[in-house]
Parts: sequence; C-alpha cells; structure tokens
Amino acid sequence: MALPHAQPGQPIDISPLGPDLARAASHAILKTQSLELMRIVLRRGAELPPHSVYGECTLLCLEGAVAVDAAGSSVELRAHQIVLLPALQEHAVRALEDTSLLLTVQLPPGLPGSASSTS
Repeated sequence: MALPHAQPGQPIDISPLGPDLARAASHAILKTQSLELMRIVLRRGAELPPHSVYGECTLLCLEGAVAVDAAGSSVELRAHQIVLLPALQEHAVRALEDTSLLLTVQLPPGLPGSASSTS
C-alpha cells in the first residue's frame, strides 16, 4: 500500500523510528517537480549499490549508522549527521547497523520530477 505524500503546509514527522525500525520500510515522503524527500530504511548489512542522482542530495542519518562511499573515499554517517552529495556523483550506501535516513534530492530546473532522479 502506498503512503500518501505530504501536502504543502503539512507538518512531517521525521523522528527516529526506535523499536518500529525493525518493521519499517523505505517510503517517499513528498515529491514535487524540483524536490524529493524519502525515508530510507536499511537493515544491518544491506546496501544501496553504486548510483548517481541528477540533482544535489543530502543524506541525514536519523538513527543507526551507514558508510557512504563516494569520490574514492568512505565516510561513516551516524545519527544526527548529514552529508552532501553533489549532482551526478556516483555513490553507494552500506548499513553498518539497522538505520533510517532522510534523503533530500533537489532536482535541477528543466528536469522532470522524481521519476527520473536517478541514473
């Protein structure tokens, strides 16, 4: 079942999931022509394979820990830490613990909405 997207002016709760993390799944929070927010849920050991995104993006670790591999190096991201990933920079994410992340993608003008945000 798809979750409804947030509407303009609607508050969005991005609190850590705590004990509910074990049952949670990744989902889109909102999508517009130029902005996409998603909660990404990864279990320990899970990976997002190398990919790139047309727009700049940030990953905010809400809980847990991940390794973000980009530009020939790896950084560890823990709760309350955020990393900026430049547009079109290939990156991968590995969960070091059960983790939830807030992904924000800012798409450049002239590109369609989130249906084409990754390559």
